[in-house]
Amino acid sequence: MNLPSFLWLWKIAAWSMGLSLFAYFLLGVSGGWMFYRRNSTSSAAVWLRSLHYIVGSIMVMLVLLLLVIGLVGTLGHYGSLGHSWHLIAGLVTVVLVLISATAATQISPEKPRMRWLHIGTNIILFLSFAMVSLSGWGVVQKYLP
Repeated sequence: MNLPSFLWLWKIAAWSMGLSLFAYFLLGVSGGWMFYRRNSTSSAAVWLRSLHYIVGSIMVMLVLLLLVIGLVGTLGHYGSLGHSWHLIAGLVTVVLVLISATAATQISPEKPRMRWLHIGTNIILFLSFAMVSLSGWGVVQKYLP
């Protein structure tokens, strides 16, 4: 395959992962604050909710970018997938992020379970991010000369 330099791909992946983790942290802080102030109707609460949605959308895009880079880079380098448990950890992370984002768009007084699905998924996502980070470190070591 005629692909861009793999080192270039891995640099994008490293930045995307770092930014995803930073976004997850910001979402945890802003989500915690919104949960604490959930009955507030002040303009600060509306601003914080908008920020939470924007950062969440950016995190979804970053995680999907990581998925594409991982698939393209692994297929280009090895010609097949499944060379480590990083693939499973990554796919679980992508699914959890998508479940969390979908649940977030459904949160309303009529659907209180969606808030708990969103929060519960994000707690599990912490473990998933840890697993994908640990397994990713091993993958990076394979690609570096």
